This record gives sequence, structure tokens and C-alpha cells, in this order.
Amino acid sequence: MQPAPNHHAKGFIMVEGIHRRDFLLATGGLAAGMTVNSSAAHAATPTAPFEPPAGRGGHYVPNRAPLQPVPFQKLPPGAIEPRGWLAQQLDLQVKGLCGRYDEISDFLPYEGNGWVDPSQGAWEELPYWLRGFGDLGYVTGDTGVLTRAERWLNGIIATQAPDGWFGPSRLRTSLEGGPDFWPGMPLLAAFRSWYEYSGDERVIPFMTRYLQFQDGQPAEVFNRSWGAYRWGDNIDSAYWLYNRTGDEWLLDLVGKMHSGSADYVNGIPTWHNVNLAQGIREPLQYGLLSGDPAHSAATYRNYATIMGLYGQFPGGGFAGDENSRPGFGDPRQGFETCGIVELMHTFEMLTRFTGDTSWTDRCEELALNLLPASYDEQQKVLHYITSANSIQLDDGVKHGQFQNGFAMQAYKYGVHQYRCCPHNYGMGWPYYAQELWLATTDNGLAASMYAASKVTAKVGAAGTTVSIVADTDYPFGDAITLTVTGSARFPLYLRVPGWAAEFTVTVNSVKTPARAEGGWVKLDRAWRSGDRVKLVLPMRTTTRTWSANQGAVSVSRGPLTYSLAIEERTEVIGGTPEWPELAVYPESPWNYGLVAGSSFDLVRRTVPRDANPFTHAGTPLLLKGSARRIPQWEADSEDVVGLLQASPARSTQPVEQVTLVPMGAARLRITSFPSVAARGAEWRYRTRVTASHVNDGDSLEAVDDGRTPSSSADTSIPRFTWWDRRGTTEWIQYDLRAVRVVSGVSAYWFDDTGFGACRMPAAWRVLWLDGSTWREVVGSSAYGVERDRANSVSFAPVRAQYLRVEAVLRPGFSGGLLDLAFS
Repeated sequence: MQPAPNHHAKGFIMVEGIHRRDFLLATGGLAAGMTVNSSAAHAATPTAPFEPPAGRGGHYVPNRAPLQPVPFQKLPPGAIEPRGWLAQQLDLQVKGLCGRYDEISDFLPYEGNGWVDPSQGAWEELPYWLRGFGDLGYVTGDTGVLTRAERWLNGIIATQAPDGWFGPSRLRTSLEGGPDFWPGMPLLAAFRSWYEYSGDERVIPFMTRYLQFQDGQPAEVFNRSWGAYRWGDNIDSAYWLYNRTGDEWLLDLVGKMHSGSADYVNGIPTWHNVNLAQGIREPLQYGLLSGDPAHSAATYRNYATIMGLYGQFPGGGFAGDENSRPGFGDPRQGFETCGIVELMHTFEMLTRFTGDTSWTDRCEELALNLLPASYDEQQKVLHYITSANSIQLDDGVKHGQFQNGFAMQAYKYGVHQYRCCPHNYGMGWPYYAQELWLATTDNGLAASMYAASKVTAKVGAAGTTVSIVADTDYPFGDAITLTVTGSARFPLYLRVPGWAAEFTVTVNSVKTPARAEGGWVKLDRAWRSGDRVKLVLPMRTTTRTWSANQGAVSVSRGPLTYSLAIEERTEVIGGTPEWPELAVYPESPWNYGLVAGSSFDLVRRTVPRDANPFTHAGTPLLLKGSARRIPQWEADSEDVVGLLQASPARSTQPVEQVTLVPMGAARLRITSFPSVAARGAEWRYRTRVTASHVNDGDSLEAVDDGRTPSSSADTSIPRFTWWDRRGTTEWIQYDLRAVRVVSGVSAYWFDDTGFGACRMPAAWRVLWLDGSTWREVVGSSAYGVERDRANSVSFAPVRAQYLRVEAVLRPGFSGGLLDLAFS
């Protein structure tokens, strides 16, 4: 065996200051009309018509023919000034990990870095960081960030060779003798932002020469390594350059990229989470050139497939702790921080290309729920994986949960442990801030996502510069007030989120009978300074039932998903006083189910104006509701929250009032809840499994997960192995949680002959713990080692709580199990 490749309940509107019950969880589940089914929530079929229309007008570089026209154009960096909580998050980023990561990461010293000294080595770390770091400066105007970013960009431009190559020379031949184009992709994005911000005239010829170098490469170069799964990034840069130069060879190059790309058109070619987050948009991007609706349909279909299989929990992400894997879709699985920000970027791009507000809704869901949960309150450390259900963030490897052989959940600056994520996460908020407002091809503006901000842009037939200030507490409040400065006639589009069952629009305090076409409200008029638009999006507390994940329930209000407020104890586990590494432990019970038939109260709190709303102390909104403990729902042997079981679950524990906080404010959380009812299903204690050794990519719990193998070489379900120990004597142990009479065992051995190094064991036996002594069972039948079947053994009954299977591995080979059951 080889390790896996690393690759709306209808409720009452809250009246300010009054606690009204606006949610009802019905007996045995949810009342009719109250449940949002998970499959419906993640349906990914485009709806039409969309507004604004796609076209070739506008003031901000529309698509040239033959590229398909699109409805939106991105405004240049600096056109949008974030305010309120978003400005706060960006300020934390400037002072925290992204803004100062060059003080910490040994991939980011300027001197001796391959990106400014081609004789030296370097790869993706500097490109990842600089992409977000530069945009952080453009959005915030921080002079320190701007100065350092410009130094790097100048240094990189100076490395360009006569043939167009730039950066480390060794990357020219690092992939089978050919170039590795992947790390250049995020750098092209960095240069594009710099050009849009500064107008630096060197950028266009720099990118032209580099893409000409790509165009001269043989076809096989385009289908290698990470770049093959991420050509969508490079296609976007080629389109960007073509729209400014009109060089038709760039479109031929796009065809080469698409031909060399992993095939996202006919299915899903990879299950690596970041590849998917970037790659699913590639067919639709290529469709802007091909005009083939099948390419757009492939992007919609792939998203629906991924979320249907692995996105069956709240927060907007999917189970991708490196790779999405069959059998690992419980909400305790998580989404890599790189995946969060890359998928946000994909959604932002798809919004601009299609006008489909479902993509915008999904971007908001990720940004407002998962992203702030991925780092500590000061944005100085982050973790690799963020989960919907997560009760302890320690520094231990989790063999029953995550794939990689390193700890993934403690908060670290993670230069080498997490490596890609702390370098890459910085684009999340700066890109989000730049996508709040979009230019339209009919010379207007669109409020695409909502946060306090000010936009300054050209509008109207004459390209008049106007400003619009958005005053709002969204997503913590439901009103957005827009005040215009400047006079011009232009269309103003307002997005109505998919969760909004109703909305109202007033212009200068006069209610407007507005309709939402394709999710957009259009206000076309001659605007004058001082004109004021107010959009109200009444937020209701609703639930979603995750029918494909044990019927679990999540609770949302508007774009925010809510999590159980678990008291948190933070412990410094390493680092330095300036950059402490942190673990977080629970200090209150977490194993609650929501009581069927109960209701929730919305509680508004007065918090300091400068409070961080993505913290327990700073969030202005809470939900209060009724729940019962489920004693049998426990952490596993590695302190990971236990797998969900079927809802509704039976509980006779006292009813307690519990508090829910926004998901992004919770470092520990239960977000996917069981429901509990008097006649619910019995929740069983899970067997605790330990072993002498377990491969870091395998699962201790695989042997007791109830899945039936199709063969001994079945890799479609979780497995347990002792890899890479070979020829040794190993054991796996069950704690049955209570003394039982046991007289038999059934072992389905894992054997991957033909593609791995696991084999049936040479011999095995069963032992039981008698007091403090392990004893072999007596009177046993033959210990079978047959492939593709369960090998059953009977023996004289023993009364025991702890049992072991001890296996002698064949010389030169390892071994493992797909199923192990005692009877």
C-alpha cells in the first residue's frame, strides 16, 4: 500500500430592542415550509434572465470579441474603500499574519529569493503571499504594505529574460525537463492588480513576453503537475491581456491551456480541495471563448456534484482536508484555508461572468462564516482546516478525521507545517472588498455584496465620476443605506440575496415598487448629490435539514449561520511572545441536540463600536433556544467530535437554554446539530479504537463505521492500515465501553496486491484484557486469512470491555483492515 496522493421558517421580523420568537423547530424534525433541504440549497442550475445584461459597453475594459460579453467589470483596486467591520478585518490583517509574514517566513526574505535572484530556488510561497499582500495595500492604502509590495514587483520584473521567462531559473526545467508554470499564475494576478492600481506601463509588455514564452511550449508541457489543474487562473490573465492589447495569439494560447487542462468538462478529474476550488470554473471560463453552453453547464454541474457529495454541512465549504474522500463527509471534516479563499475568488469571478447571484450568495456564505473562523481573533495565527463541528483545536494528528500526516487544527503561523495557507489566505478579505461593487456594461454600478464602504467610479454615457457611500451593519443588520455624491444618469443595481424572502427599496424615503430580475433590482434614474437609497432585507431565523448527513439541522439568520457557544480556553503551545501558537479547548458541554418543538429568541447586544463582531465578546447578535444533552455523543480517542448519528435522536436529559453565536465568531463550535425528540432513535456509544500504529492518512474508526467492503482492495471506503510498518507484529484495540460477553470476531483484511504493499497477515489472534493482563482467547476456530471476505473466528466466551486483534505482518509487507466486528 502507498499513502494517498497529496494532491425559511416563516417567523416574525425582529423589532429593534424587542426579543421576539422567530423560529420554531417542529416535532420529529421541521414543520412544513420551514426546512431548506440541503440538496435544494446547493442546486446549481443557472436561472434566467439575469440583470444587468451582458454587453460590450462600460467604462472598465469589457470583453473584446470573440470573447462572450459579460454583465460586470471589476473596478480598479482603490476604487472601493471598505469601512466598518470589513475595514477592521483588513486592519487586523495589516498588523497580523499577512501584513507581517515577511518578518516570519523563511520563504519571504528579499535577499537570496529566487523570484528576484533567478539563480536561487523558490516556488509558490512568495507568489501566494504577494498576491494578497499587494491587494491588501491597494485596498487599505497602508504605506508600509505598498512600499514593500512595490519593491517585490520591481525586483521580479527585473528578472525577466529575453525569451520572456521570469523568476527562478530552475523552474524552467523542473517538470520532466519542462517549465513549471503554476507559481507564475498567482504572480500574474499580482501584476494585474498593480497595473490597475498604478498604471505601471511595464506590466503589459512584461506579461506579453511571458505569455509568448508559454505559447511557444510543446503541448505536453501544459498537462503537468499543479498547473494542469489550475489553468483557469492563467486563462483569466490571458483574457485580461487580450482585452487590453487585442493580440489574437492569446486566444490560441487559451486553447492550448484548455487542451492541456485536467478535464473538468466531462467530470471531476481530481479530488484535491484547492484544485477543485480553482478548477471548477475553468470550463465556464473557456466557454467565454468557445461559446459552447456545455462548458458553462460543466461548471454548474461540477459544483453541484462536489457539494452533493462533500458539502452536506453549513458554512459554504466542503470536506476537503487535502482531498475529498469517500466516507469522510461528516461535519467534523473541514475545508482547507487555501480552499476557502480560492473558492471565494472563484465565486467572485463567476458572479462577474454570469450575473448569477447564487454565486454571490455562496461567496458571502464562505466569507462571513468559515473565513473568520479560520484564524485567531488577532489574525496572527491560523489553522489548516476549519470544520463546521469542531470541539478541540489541539496540535495532534487526527487519524479518524483528517488525511495528512500532520496536525491541522491548532492555530499556528505555520510557515512549514501549513505552508501554503498562511502565505495564501491574505487575498480573502482584500479581494472580497474589491468585489463589493461592480461596474456594469450599461454604464452603471452594482452593489454585489454588502458591507459599509464607499465606491468612486465612472458612470453614465459621459463617464461622470460619482461616489456612493454604503452605511450598514450587514450581515448583523438588515438595512443598507446608499448615499450618492455627484450627478449623472445611470442604472444602479442592488443584489437581493437568495435567502431574502422579501425586501423593500426606498429612494429619498419614497417606497419604490421594485422587482428583482434574476436577483437584481434595477434603479435607473438621473441621480443627484444627496440622493439616498435604502434597501431593507428582513432577516428571519431559518433552518436547513441536511438529509444526506444524518438529518442534521443547522440554524441561520440571513447570511449568517449560527453555532453553539462553547466556552473556550486558549493555551499557548509554542511560538514566541509576538507570535504565539495556540490550542483551544472546550470549557463547557457541547453534545447538545436541538429540542423538537422549541423556538429561538433573537438577542441583540450592545457592544463597543470597535468590537470585533467575529468573536464571542464582540458579536452583536445571539440566538437563545432549547436543547438537550446527548450523553452518548462523545469525542473519540483522539479528542475529535464524534460522528453524527441519525436524527431525531432520543434524549431524556433536562431541557437547557443554550446560546448560539455566529459561526465566524466561534473558534470551537457545533454548527450541524442533531435534533432530539421523545421517540427519536437511540444514539449508541461509539467504540473507542486505538492501535500500535496507524498510517497518518488512514482512519482508526474505519474498522467500526458500518460500511461493507466490496473486496479486500476496496479503496472507495475508509480503511485502517499499519503502513508503513512491514513484517512486524502489530495490534488494534477496541474499548467496547462496557463489559460484554464476547465469543467471536469477524475481520475483513485489507490487501492491495497490484498497486500497494499491504497483504493478508501471516497470522493473527484475539486477546482480551483480564484486569491488567492481556490473555489470548481459548478454544478458537481457525484464524482465516482469505481475501475478499470476512474471516470469522469463534472462541470460548469471555466477559471483557477491552479486546485486541494482534497481527503478524508478512516479511516485507504491511497490512490493514476494512472492517472488524466483535460478537
